[in-house]
Amino acid sequence: MNPGDRVRVDRADQTYEGVLLPSTTTENLVVKLDSGYNVGVDRDAADVEVLESDVYAVEDAQDTDGESEIEFDEDLPTISLISTGGTIASTVDYRTGAVTAQFDAEDVLRAVPDLAGRANYRGRVVANILSENMTPDVWQDLAHAVKEEIEAGADGVVVMHGTDTMQFTASALAFMLDTPVPIVFTGSQRSADRPSSDNVMNAVCAVEAAKDDCAEVLVCMHESESDDVCALHRGTRVRKNHTSRRDAFETVGSEPLGQVDYDAEEVTFNRDHVERGERELALADDLETDVDLVKFTPGTSPALLEAAADGAAGVVIEGTGLGHVNTDWIETIDELTDAGTAVVMTSQCLDGRVCDRVYDTGRDLLDAGVVEGEDMLPGTAKVKLMWALANAEDVAETMQEPLAGEITDRSVPWT
Repeated sequence: MNPGDRVRVDRADQTYEGVLLPSTTTENLVVKLDSGYNVGVDRDAADVEVLESDVYAVEDAQDTDGESEIEFDEDLPTISLISTGGTIASTVDYRTGAVTAQFDAEDVLRAVPDLAGRANYRGRVVANILSENMTPDVWQDLAHAVKEEIEAGADGVVVMHGTDTMQFTASALAFMLDTPVPIVFTGSQRSADRPSSDNVMNAVCAVEAAKDDCAEVLVCMHESESDDVCALHRGTRVRKNHTSRRDAFETVGSEPLGQVDYDAEEVTFNRDHVERGERELALADDLETDVDLVKFTPGTSPALLEAAADGAAGVVIEGTGLGHVNTDWIETIDELTDAGTAVVMTSQCLDGRVCDRVYDTGRDLLDAGVVEGEDMLPGTAKVKLMWALANAEDVAETMQEPLAGEITDRSVPWT
């Protein structure tokens, strides 16, 4: 009896059937049930019958013969699937108990068979990391990979990414790339071995969006807890607002840019967007990485800002309300801007925009050289400042100019 075997376990009046997983102790058996959940059973108190030996190794051997079984269909668009890590296209290795991310087109279709017949696929790995380990270097590698895939004829690109920092990477690509085709980020809040996993629906909806006509950087995730519609968020206006819900992502300040109906396989949009083929492919991937994001809270010493911005090329401040900090910070900000550090003010409020012309503190901040971040999300503002410092002649002007939908014309209630 070995991990990977399909077993039946009888204990008292309970019977469990599933795939044997590795156990960290010799006293317990761990079985993955067909429901997706795991159960641990005291080995000495259980009767175990092996129903099939190493069933997943047999399936793998049958599925993997060294040649691609995916046939090219000239009537279908070609979608490039790029992995940076995360769990959306991962499968469970029943010999180790780990979720693995071996990744090519066959792997993705094996993990998400519902994708078959929707497009021709190419698979590519840029990184295989947890999203909290994402870095600007990987953003640049990803931007190059996306550009190469589009140059090679991809009609759309789906980027599979961990959800925790997806919004930052989506913003980075929105600034670095002008794209003639859709670039759609998607991920999974719950891993593929869980019954409530959102990986299949998110992947299918992302492919449908990548086949459509919105040539922007989008984030495609569940719109609600139900398995019916995915929301399409503009990459520079989206925020992860819940740690674990499947509908964790929301567009800040308005409704999502569009939706994908999972059952009807229909894509609709709520607002104007860049159309497929409207822009020529272009890459500007230089980034100034010495940029920090600092959040002001009552009682925070200006020494925190001094330490964060020491020698930095730029700093984004997440201020209160209309974009304020304690007046004790203003002298430090003045010194920073005099030394050539770009200081951009955003708000920690979820809706609305910065306006430092209303109160005395705001006017003093403007006199100290602060650039108003309009209604940019603080994280988006940090990414944009990294890009602007490396690519723009006038950083202040560029930060206040909408480049990729990150700034809206007006902040108005929409619900």
